[in-house]
Amino acid sequence: MGVLSSMFVIPNLLFFFFETTYGVDSISPSQSLTDGNTLVSKEGNFELGFFSPGSSKNHYLGIWYKNIPVKTVVWVANRDSPIDNSSGILMINSTGSLVLLSQNKSVVWSTSSLKQAQTPLLQLLDTGNLVLVDEKNGNSEDYLWQSFDYPADTLLTGMKFGWDLKRGLNRRLIAWKNWDDPSSGDFILEMTLHNYPDVYLWQGSVKYFRAGPWNGIGFSGTPEVKNNVFNFTFVYNQDEVYFMYTLKDKSLISRAVPNQTNSLIQIFTREEIAQSWKLFFAQPGDPL
Repeated sequence: MGVLSSMFVIPNLLFFFFETTYGVDSISPSQSLTDGNTLVSKEGNFELGFFSPGSSKNHYLGIWYKNIPVKTVVWVANRDSPIDNSSGILMINSTGSLVLLSQNKSVVWSTSSLKQAQTPLLQLLDTGNLVLVDEKNGNSEDYLWQSFDYPADTLLTGMKFGWDLKRGLNRRLIAWKNWDDPSSGDFILEMTLHNYPDVYLWQGSVKYFRAGPWNGIGFSGTPEVKNNVFNFTFVYNQDEVYFMYTLKDKSLISRAVPNQTNSLIQIFTREEIAQSWKLFFAQPGDPL
């Protein structure tokens, strides 16, 4: 929820006005999102806005769970280009791309797309996916850009982890440096392309852990998980190589992260009414 800054133009004059809106999940090119204001997904699952983690004074544009008291961030746009004050502005520019500007109007972060929209719209979905769409396109899932293609350190349910081979896009997870710093850490979890695709956890250039190839049930290098919680999907064809998971119980939420602090890959689950996250699985090590 928040206040969106809007603008309109009359020849030789530029006017700004503010429109207070509650439950807004999208912005158009005539609007912008400023520090202190947020977008909230339709059902209130996720929130997009600016935040400062821990004791940091830097400002980042990110997505977090809306209804969890302790802010749990799942995506950061400008993780390696922080803004040192509250001047950040997110907007759609004249070419239909997202741009994040700082105080001096310099571009801190931006997106690119192979297609240009006639009527672009930025929308935060209840899956946690931030998408840029063309309102004139009848296909609501034909995204010009989506945050799920550019994850930070978190794999959410329904996200693809792995490769879009047509675009050469590697959807991988990179840990935060520490709790106060979301910039790219040393731990990288990614799908490697061999005759039998594998999942590696890297510590810098050193292979720290190997999950093993997919065996039809799970990754062969990890202990079998007694699983009544997740549905797993693995796709391997000429266009894509990816892993994805969804939840059997829709009352749960889940996230998977590589953790720089304790050198683990962790999967957490949480009931909607619960007060804390439950560690479901951790590697290297035995599943819980």
